Amino acid sequence: MEELELTYLAKKLPEGIKNSPAKEMLDIYLPSFGAHPDLRIRKIGDRREITKKQPVKDGDSSHQLETTIPLTKEEYAELSELKGKRVEKTRYYYEERGINYEIDVFQSGLKGLVLVDVEFDSLEKKAAFVPPAWCLVEVTQEEFIAGGMLSGKSYSDIEEKLQKFGYIKLRAD
Repeated sequence: MEELELTYLAKKLPEGIKNSPAKEMLDIYLPSFGAHPDLRIRKIGDRREITKKQPVKDGDSSHQLETTIPLTKEEYAELSELKGKRVEKTRYYYEERGINYEIDVFQSGLKGLVLVDVEFDSLEKKAAFVPPAWCLVEVTQEEFIAGGMLSGKSYSDIEEKLQKFGYIKLRAD
């Protein structure tokens, strides 16, 4: 399946986010030794899956080919034993003015990082999108912000890069 998506750093959390549906997520990226692993084992709520993402065109992270396979509880249990790079976050499913946002509030070592993803069903809608005021800046093409690149890192590992965008560590409590 093809995915059209833009990613933003959040300037602040939008009003009412705590009333939005949310799920705890654990992502495990493989291989653990890779600089930018693109194979992901995910547990989101009661759902488990394995996903591989690859850009449709080199240099454009906003247009990806995504292959996802559902996993049974047993398959996930065994695969999650692998030595992979881990990322924990809470994903909020937030809607504003008819647009659906996935807002990832990172936990553990990446606490303070909040990313916003917006998916589109056409190139035209993606091109016409105007982000809300609570988004700071688009970072879709910034490799350091990709899930596989964030895996296994701490906030201090990426803080200098975030500061170049004027990002200020967010408190989500």
